[in-house]
Parts: sequence; C-alpha cells; structure tokens
Amino acid sequence: MARTVVRVPSALPEGEPAPRDGALPAAALDGMERRDFGVYVHVPFCASRCGYCDFNTYTAAELGGGASRDNYLETLAQEFALAKRVAGGSAPPASTIFVGGGTPTLLRADELTAIVSMVADTFGLTDDAEVTTEANPESVDAAYLSTLRRGGFTRLSLGMQSTSRHVLSILDRDHTPGRALDVARTARDVGFDHVNLDLIYGTPGETPDDFAASVRAAIDVGADHVSAYALIVEDGTALARRIRRGDLPYPSDDVAADRYLAAERLLTDAGLTWYEVSNWATTPVAQCRHNLLYWRSDNWWGFGPGAHSHIGGLRWWNVKHPSRYARQLEAGESPAAGRETLTSDQRYVETVMLRTRLREGLAISSLNGPGRDAARDAVERGLLDEAAFTTGRAILTLRGRLLADAVVRDLID
Repeated sequence: MARTVVRVPSALPEGEPAPRDGALPAAALDGMERRDFGVYVHVPFCASRCGYCDFNTYTAAELGGGASRDNYLETLAQEFALAKRVAGGSAPPASTIFVGGGTPTLLRADELTAIVSMVADTFGLTDDAEVTTEANPESVDAAYLSTLRRGGFTRLSLGMQSTSRHVLSILDRDHTPGRALDVARTARDVGFDHVNLDLIYGTPGETPDDFAASVRAAIDVGADHVSAYALIVEDGTALARRIRRGDLPYPSDDVAADRYLAAERLLTDAGLTWYEVSNWATTPVAQCRHNLLYWRSDNWWGFGPGAHSHIGGLRWWNVKHPSRYARQLEAGESPAAGRETLTSDQRYVETVMLRTRLREGLAISSLNGPGRDAARDAVERGLLDEAAFTTGRAILTLRGRLLADAVVRDLID
C-alpha cells in the first residue's frame, strides 16, 4: 500500500526552464474557468524532523540565511502578487485552499488567516470554499483554532499517526498519544465543519492491537474523515538509515495488507466509506475536495518553496530551498524552477493512475485497446468490480485496492 496524498516532493523533475517573469502561455490560461480550481500553499518549517519524512521541509538549523518564519508571509505576498499579474483575470474563484507543510501551525494563527485573505484578494473564493490547514497537535490550542475558524478555515487535518507511544517514538513524532484526539474535539467545539485524522500503519514494532486502537480512537472522537497510509521507507531519511543498520526491520507488505483490511473493516462498520484507496469519509461533503482536484487532474496553483502547479495541461514547480525562493522573489523573478507541457501520453498515464484509485473509478472508454483488455483481465482476477465493468466503469474491488499499484501498471502497459 502506498501513500497517495499529494505533497511537495524532495526531488523535482527536470522539465524546461521557466520564464523569469512567470508568464504562462495563453493556451494554458484559456478555459481555466471551465474546471475546478484550487490553491495549495506550502509552509516549509518544522520544529524537528520526523524520522520517516522526506518532504521539502526545514528545521531552523537547516534554513540558512535569507528565509525565516518571521518574514515568510511577506515573501508569499510577493508570489501572490506575481500570480495576480500572470493570471490576468483568467482564473476563476478558488473553490479550495490547502495549507500544507511542514508544519503550517508553526506560523501564528493570524498569519494563516492572512494567507486565506491573500488567496481571496488574488483569485477570489467561492461561497462554499473548502479551506484546510494541516496541523501538528502540539502546536495548537482552543484560542489558536478559534482564530483559524473565524478567519475562514473550514477543515483541519491532524497528523495523528498512532495512539501508541512506542510507535510514535519510532516515527520520531513529538506529540503525546492522546493529543491529536484532544485537538480534534476542540476543533469541533470551536466550529470546524470537518476534521481529518492521518494514520500511518506498518511501523516496525506496531502490533495489530496498536493499529486497531488507533483507528477506534479516530472513530470515537468523531472525525468525519480518516486517512490511513502505509509507512514508506524513503531514501535519505533517518528511518532508512536505522533499517540499513539493522536497528529496525523493513516494513512488511503482508502486515501492511492486514492493517489495510483492518482499517477498511473498522471504518466501514463505523459508517465511513472509502472514496480513494487511502481515504475514508462519513459523507460526500466530508471528502477532501482539494485532494480530489489532484486525483481528477483539475487546476491548482501552488505557492511556496517546491510547490507544484497544474493549469490547463501546463505543470510547473518552484525552487525547493526557502532561501533561494525568497531571493528570486526579492529580485522580482518568478520562483519557478522549471515547467513542462503534458503530452497526450502523459495525460493518459496520469488519468489512469489517479482516477483508478477513486471509488468513482475510471471510464472504460478512456482506456486504450490494451488497457481495456487489461481491465477485462482484472475483472476475471477479482481486482475490478464486475458489475461496474458492465456499466462502463473500472472500479477497484477490496482485493484490487490492496494491489492498486499493480492494477494501474497493467492498465497503463
């Protein structure tokens, strides 16, 4: 099982050079209003680095000169001003905002609400906009969350990971086991519409009871959205080094499959339904609309170091390090490191790869000849739903979800 949440990667693709003024071709901007549009804002700061994390994040000691939490909002404002000039009125109001990290809640609450204002001033916001921030449970309290709620945030995503102290220790998480649950209750009390809890399963030393207790705790606290991801060992992380030294065993695929089945059983029994391989929600309204933009290949504009954007088949990505990001904006230049126009083959691969993971599935008619043959074979092997296939949809069965990456490879190949 693999993580599917869209985050800023540690490595950036090659692509082609991006223009210094950030200008986008007219072909990309044309028709923007016909697709859903969201905004992602990356906050690259962390108080400490989790042992499994390879995201584009920095502790204070890693930042170097030219970037800090204190002046980050001013730097972001420069990129928003650039985007306003580049968009030229082509962009529709944003229907989603997602502030991710890093740890966005290392910024003050009023700074996060100022980011919402920047989005509104640059693009406008729909009346029903979903506005999410990720949060470290140890970095927020009732007053902080109340400020966020009054400032327009509607959804809180908490990195819970586990309720087991020894699992959190192996992951180098700095919050106490029950803190995420306390924050989830507080978020509900101050008026947040939606609360998501992120879980990680398959950590070395985690028992079946450890994971079941974590899932039940998320259910009992009333979270209307739960994300559960298999632990992935990324090269260059502290976790990878510990495993390479033999201090910890490598996570087991069989254990990960067992944990996934446990999550599916417990969450389904509690009234949450999967809508993407690693995500469950109580109702369609509780689903993360911003992540659905990614999975459906809609349009989003990313801000911050390393952030990716996709507008009308054009994809670009910012320089990774906050110091270089700040220097380029200060010089009046776009922080984009490179960009690419997606070919029809690339679009096909991404459509199959992302939409197959959704409960709504993929239209069989969108597959090429070999892909349709592979879908037929997947039905026979119990990986795609037979009834859905007869109505023209490729939808994963439970067994298919366990083997989603392999199913996708077959449909593409």
